[in-house]
Amino acid sequence: MTDAPAMAATPAKARFGDYLELTKPRLSFLSVVTALVGYAAARPGWHAIEFWSLVIGTCACAGGVAALNQWMEQDTDALMTRTADRPLPAGKIATGSAFVLGCLLCSGGLGFLFVKVNGLATIFALLTIISYLAVYTPAKRWSRWSTEIGAVAGAFPPLIGWAAATGGVSPLGWILFGLLFFWQIPHFMAVAWTYRRDYSAVHFPMLPVRDHEGGQVARWSLLNTLALIAVSLLPSFLGLTSICYAGVTLLLGAWFIARAVSFLRPDGRDQSARKLFFTTIGWLPLQLGALVADRFIF
Repeated sequence: MTDAPAMAATPAKARFGDYLELTKPRLSFLSVVTALVGYAAARPGWHAIEFWSLVIGTCACAGGVAALNQWMEQDTDALMTRTADRPLPAGKIATGSAFVLGCLLCSGGLGFLFVKVNGLATIFALLTIISYLAVYTPAKRWSRWSTEIGAVAGAFPPLIGWAAATGGVSPLGWILFGLLFFWQIPHFMAVAWTYRRDYSAVHFPMLPVRDHEGGQVARWSLLNTLALIAVSLLPSFLGLTSICYAGVTLLLGAWFIARAVSFLRPDGRDQSARKLFFTTIGWLPLQLGALVADRFIF
């Protein structure tokens, strides 16, 4: 197995868009938004400096993690169709430049959070960086549980926001952590099933690669979807939200569960995986929006 020739070539002069792509803006945006959900759900009132400091610090950390992740995975990215055109394997950005950019963004973001927000928010941001780069990224090469490990890293941003707002974390903050954790499993199972041939080509031992028929993948997606809906209902059971939030959660949950059940059927599983993926994309902002709205209205 040989690396793509582009990796050995001297990169042409990088454009701003190449560096922006290196920070995975869509994925980084999700981290920032979920951090802001945690911040808003804590109802801290309006504090402009604190709010924008949280946005800037989280955005820098998320972009830095994305850049360092691509620096660590440029060899496997070069061998997968869906990632071969990323800036590093395509030779658009020098490897050293990506490493420096990632380190600067992570350290700058952490420093900004520490100075402008508070220490606990900084600790949660640091835990996100460490768990993603030092645990999840290498685990993709050897562990069947890499998706679940990555879900832990992806669930930290709401805690960054909650800690920024209150200096601590209440039960609702941890519920948001659980919600993000369980949401990621069906979301990434659907993604990994769709691109299982790519992941198989680089020998990532994740469940969709090991389970050739997809039955285990679908059942695991459904089980975590059920856990997700249960966690999403906890705020109402604990008296932290109103009955309106519970009603919206049940409706959204029924939609999500229906897609996960459809994924169980062997016929048309590829199509069901794509539908489940788009359902996860639609469900998350609706569910989080309902929670934040309920906290402010009721």
